[in-house]
Amino acid sequence: MRPAGPGHLEVGLRVLLSEASSLTAREHLSVLGPSGIDADVASSNSLAIARFSRWCGRTVRVPRSADDPKGYLDTVAAALRDGRYDALLPTHEQAWLFAAGRHLLPADTPLAVADIEAFDQIQGKVACCRLFDALGLPQPAWSVLAATDQARRVELPCWLKASFSTAGRGVRYVTAPGQAARAYHELAAAGPVLAQQPAAGTYAQVAGLFSDGRLVAVHTSELAGTGAGGSAAARVSVDHPRPRAHIETLGRHLRWHGGLTLDYLHHHGTPQYIEANARTVEPGNAAAADVDLPVLTIAISRGDSLPGTLVVGRPGVHTHSSLALMLGAAERSGSRASALRALAAGLSRRGSLKDSREVLTPLPADPLSLVPIVVVASQLLLRPGRAQALAARAVRDYAVPPAAVDIVRG
Repeated sequence: MRPAGPGHLEVGLRVLLSEASSLTAREHLSVLGPSGIDADVASSNSLAIARFSRWCGRTVRVPRSADDPKGYLDTVAAALRDGRYDALLPTHEQAWLFAAGRHLLPADTPLAVADIEAFDQIQGKVACCRLFDALGLPQPAWSVLAATDQARRVELPCWLKASFSTAGRGVRYVTAPGQAARAYHELAAAGPVLAQQPAAGTYAQVAGLFSDGRLVAVHTSELAGTGAGGSAAARVSVDHPRPRAHIETLGRHLRWHGGLTLDYLHHHGTPQYIEANARTVEPGNAAAADVDLPVLTIAISRGDSLPGTLVVGRPGVHTHSSLALMLGAAERSGSRASALRALAAGLSRRGSLKDSREVLTPLPADPLSLVPIVVVASQLLLRPGRAQALAARAVRDYAVPPAAVDIVRG
């Protein structure tokens, strides 16, 4: 191995990703693999998207973290005790589970996650809104609904959100009293329901990486192409100083450790925050813009030296995911032709994607990533309306509900 300078790692490192079904996990592989870092995955699904990559090594078979959180942590702990991993990277909501069940992992686990007390202030949407208000972070008007009558009287249109959900599965846009009442009934079983007024502008994210409350790296990007559930299937990096300052304020207040991402809508960089993710989200655009969040997370996890100055992504970098663009087109239109056009545009980098880089399934560098493209495209050709079901299946593999976290709390 060769010595590493600040923000750079030794060659020959091996890490374990916490799951293999999310787009974030798959983008981690696309970033780590070319950097020479070996990555294994913990997975409950033999057909998870991250498994079909030349950069995916061994698979650690784990129970689904939502169904058997203690069994999941016990299996991960056993894999860590073998001594083969230089870091454990939480690629989705397992970060929350690791924070709550830290006592069930080996004491020397190289892992960058904040304390569970910090997660409790931001993981739930209601708690997060309260924290944003307390810190003066701009957000749309919001309220908590406790009964159907309140839902019928809420100011419309608005968004109703389950306090705990992921990938937009617990979110409803309502425009009429009856629709609001029905949505409230659907969401209330999972706990408090948040009513949030719509924000205007372009959807964007700011991703921060922290070491004990110090902001080490930050990257901002905005939507350039829409995937399933309104997600950003194509991105362009932007220069937004206010969100950078806001996420630094938030991370310092929480003494955050690891990745933290804020979703916002903006006009000319002036944000209204609509959600927080207590983890790093889809790091491909940041890496293309010279902010290697996975590599820096490994350095934080291992206690390696870090850059002395803040690492900030350069603006104007375009990236996309052809598979996610195809799913988004199928979900919106229900049309085979639209789905295939979106896939073809992504793979061939046509039109608005001419100068964009593929960050999910980069075929020339990773030919095995053709497998999930073919599988998903085949299913959408048979039934274009399956886009939501395919996305929901992946969410089930990586979601962590509050009940699972409560089981493993120390």
